[in-house]
Amino acid sequence: MSAPARAFTVRHIQLLRAAFAAIAALMVTFSSDHSAAVGLAVFSGFAIVTGFVLALGAWLVAEPGRRWPYVLLAVIDGLAGMVAGVPLWRTEDMFFVVVISWAVLSGVVEIIVGLRGRRANDPLARDQLLIGGLGILLAAALLLIPAGFSSDYTVDDAGTFQLTGIILGVGMLGGYAALVAVFLGIAGFTPLRDDAQTPAADAAPLSGGAA
Repeated sequence: MSAPARAFTVRHIQLLRAAFAAIAALMVTFSSDHSAAVGLAVFSGFAIVTGFVLALGAWLVAEPGRRWPYVLLAVIDGLAGMVAGVPLWRTEDMFFVVVISWAVLSGVVEIIVGLRGRRANDPLARDQLLIGGLGILLAAALLLIPAGFSSDYTVDDAGTFQLTGIILGVGMLGGYAALVAVFLGIAGFTPLRDDAQTPAADAAPLSGGAA
């Protein structure tokens, strides 16, 4: 592996992904508008920059023959981000279709890579399984929201408000991003054991797919 690749490791990829996930979580949290347009706009930016980071990892971190997880996840993130970035397609139905599809695909890839890594005693396998599991959990949670869900609720001295399926969906996306930011941030700052400081460890996928 070249000197620049050794200077830029999987831990840097994890921290970059954690930073962008945190930004997405904050944008959802502090936005008073949880519409499909806003949710897809945030998701689009999050997915595209995550895909870019993964592509960077394939170039600078992974060794030849071990790049497929980075490349596959980068393609999934990039395509999902581009679809979500089309303003005319930012409907409630499109939000659920795009985010659920992305969460399932990226989650499955992460889990497969994590399982392969566990068999090879890769110290990053646990992180990969965790992030993949979070993706599947996000997809399951979104699938449980009934189509057209709407419920009115009243807050004393504040008035009556309406809770809809898209509000729940965008909120769940923000919660997912926050969890990814926390777990990848912790993983990125956790030193690897001495026996893990090998090209195989640095070539492991990102400990997080989803991105």
